[in-house]
Amino acid sequence: MQKINFSLQGEFVELNQLLKLVGLCDSGGAGKVIVASGAVSVDGQQELRKTAKIRAGQIVSLGDVRIHVTAS
Repeated sequence: MQKINFSLQGEFVELNQLLKLVGLCDSGGAGKVIVASGAVSVDGQQELRKTAKIRAGQIVSLGDVRIHVTAS
């Protein structure tokens, strides 16, 4: 399992943008496709909202990758 720590620069980041910012996809549009496919979960629950607001303390999972979102 790969763990990525993401330091949040504001109050939240949209889920599709988070996937782009950590390098799991090439663009926000590609991130939307990944989220729509049902492959992403937030805090252990499947997340289908492409622009869900991800805040500090949440864990986003995609396959074997876990993204820990922390406050900057």
